[in-house]
Amino acid sequence: MNQLLDLMNSVRGDADGWRGVATADLLFGHRAEAVAILLAALGLALAVLIWRIAIGRALGKNLVALPALLGVRSPFPAIRHAPMLLAIAGFPLFAVALADPLLAVLEREISYPGRRIAILLDASSSMMVPFSTAEVGAPRNDATFLTTVAAAETFVRQRKSGRYRDLLSLIEFGDEAYVITPFTSDYDNVLLGISLIGDWGEYMRFPDGGTAIGRAIDQATQLFTAFSFLNASGNAMVIFSDGQDSQVVARGKTLAQILASAVEARIPVYLIRTSRGKAEGEIVPDAIWRPAVEATGGRFYAAADDSDVLRAISEIDRESAGAISVKTYAVREPRFAVFALVAAAIWTAALTLKLAVRDFTVFP
Repeated sequence: MNQLLDLMNSVRGDADGWRGVATADLLFGHRAEAVAILLAALGLALAVLIWRIAIGRALGKNLVALPALLGVRSPFPAIRHAPMLLAIAGFPLFAVALADPLLAVLEREISYPGRRIAILLDASSSMMVPFSTAEVGAPRNDATFLTTVAAAETFVRQRKSGRYRDLLSLIEFGDEAYVITPFTSDYDNVLLGISLIGDWGEYMRFPDGGTAIGRAIDQATQLFTAFSFLNASGNAMVIFSDGQDSQVVARGKTLAQILASAVEARIPVYLIRTSRGKAEGEIVPDAIWRPAVEATGGRFYAAADDSDVLRAISEIDRESAGAISVKTYAVREPRFAVFALVAAAIWTAALTLKLAVRDFTVFP
């Protein structure tokens, strides 16, 4: 299953790589070799055809023709040629792939479906409170921290298996906020970072036991600034926290000032508040954080159990559709894979029709 997903992601990546590429921009690394091989194949096909005609005439002199007994006639006689036509149609694509098309560019801007998402994980000491984990992952114990780690992994895997090509970053916070993984398109790298900070031993050694969500948001906004993403569309923050934070000042900035930066940069904040058995409004900070995050264009989710967490993740995933533009740099970028895959698919279809479907093998 994983190999199939990897193949689909690879095909999707190859297809996305053609965005903004003009055919005139392609160069061919082995044009002469491809032409020589095709000429040799055509010559061999012609020789076989002449040989079969000659042999057929020689054999026909001493044979007696008998009428065929046809039990079934094809309703469309010409359809028997479809597999051959498909096979012939695959040759031009195979020829292009054989010529090794490549793109020689220095800089190119490509638009992909996806977003720039900063994932913020609360590692404060209050996250040791038990939280049911019947549906979200299978951590070693039911601490809220491990449940949120499993939820973050679920979110990233959901984005990875979808049609998106996001740029993700990972931030761990308590009293202070630390960038674990800067923005990257490597989902596996982000998952590795989540698994490392999700280790129970690492969590117990985390030095900052308080909860400063405002400071974490400020750190994430600075990360967007460092990557020059503030003026770009498609930014978002997803926070996993128990919400036990009533601070309205962080590093001399009020919460309103911090969130004003996020609003100005068009970064919606999604906060999944995980507190077992606590509906919205049953903990004091809910009254602070709901209007705060909604002012950014995001959403506040009061998760009283792990089913609430899963619903929040699914909703954020649906709302996080969009497009991002990235600049790619390359000197020699191969482009033969798409042609080879399409040619192989056409030939496979032709072979399947010829061997498995009666109408393509019955003589009229």
